[in-house]
Amino acid sequence: MVDRIHFVFLNIGHLYDHLFMLIFATVAALTLSHEWGMSYAELIPYATPGFVAFGVFAVPAGWLADKWSRKGMMLVFYIGIGLSSIFTALSESPLQIGIGLLAIGLFASIYHPVGLALVVQGRKDTGVPLAVNGISGNMGVAGAALLTGFLIDHMGWRSAFVWPGVFSIATGIAYAVLQYVARGTGAKETHFSVVAKKAVEMQGMDRRLLTRVFVIIFFSSAIGGLVFQSTTFALPKVFDERLAELAVSATLVGWYAFIVFAIAAFGQLVVGYLVDHYSIRSVFGLVAALQAVFFVIMPGLKGWTALGVAMAFMLVVFGQIPINDVLISRITRSEWRSRVYGFRYIVTFSVMASSVPLIAWIHARWGFDRLFTILSAAAACIFISVIMLPEFARRKCTPKAVDNQQT
Repeated sequence: MVDRIHFVFLNIGHLYDHLFMLIFATVAALTLSHEWGMSYAELIPYATPGFVAFGVFAVPAGWLADKWSRKGMMLVFYIGIGLSSIFTALSESPLQIGIGLLAIGLFASIYHPVGLALVVQGRKDTGVPLAVNGISGNMGVAGAALLTGFLIDHMGWRSAFVWPGVFSIATGIAYAVLQYVARGTGAKETHFSVVAKKAVEMQGMDRRLLTRVFVIIFFSSAIGGLVFQSTTFALPKVFDERLAELAVSATLVGWYAFIVFAIAAFGQLVVGYLVDHYSIRSVFGLVAALQAVFFVIMPGLKGWTALGVAMAFMLVVFGQIPINDVLISRITRSEWRSRVYGFRYIVTFSVMASSVPLIAWIHARWGFDRLFTILSAAAACIFISVIMLPEFARRKCTPKAVDNQQT
């Protein structure tokens, strides 16, 4: 029972992680550009340090979690990101809001190396749990646009940072209570055993093949990070421009973005099931190919057609998310998993950070049509890398009993 409740907390944490990182995207697009007299392209670079921190500090967070406590790091995440968001709401200048976003990014960096390692611990089939957790993260992506748009219209942009911060702190307190209760009922933190360290065979792969798989994982993570960040960050602005007759207020822009993100998030569940039962290479290749097709269709579209194609490409963008995490869970030993996830996400989020000024630069010069053309080429590069993956067994054969992890 405690494990199930803990899984719920991990899913809530993933929701918070992405929600906090995208609040500013909607605030900048819909409010601050008018209130502070700055263009969208001028405001967006102030989010860059936060996204850099989001990636750079993933490895230290994973290392600290492996050496100290993963659950302890999750508590730091909930409280720290909540306080940082409230601090950001007090900003009176672009520099101050940039500092606040940097703090948010620092604490947000904790979740992926730590939370994902907790999600897969002791599991033989990891695709569906990672997909469920991924859906929660994408509910945060969806909720960022909806919640921020609603709060802007009714309470002002500062409330869009304050209320999520308050709820995150409250969640952290509840999480601490759960850990106290778990210890009181005799649940113990598990540590790596000698058996666990020797149990994971890397699917019979030699060093050269394993290196190739890791190169593909990190390459597809980097390009996938560019695609994910570009679509999720820019979509509220895309809808503001291309759904002009359908979305006449910040709240409606938020609603359309929410609907697209929320429905698209369930693409992860389908992909999670498929990678647990079929070849990862085949599933991954199909997802990447569909991304390339939908992105190349998007330029020039407006109204309902643009909304439909946006729904289609977000389904496959979100569907890609659990695939690399499943690969890592299958080929890494438990005692290294947080750090490997950390390295993967430092690559992903470093590229994501660079995509923020890239979006501003492309939008200022050519508009979003050029961005979608670039994203189509990026998805094609992912497809080419994926076809070089070896075939993997349908299931990982490591028994649950030997996959104890430090918590």
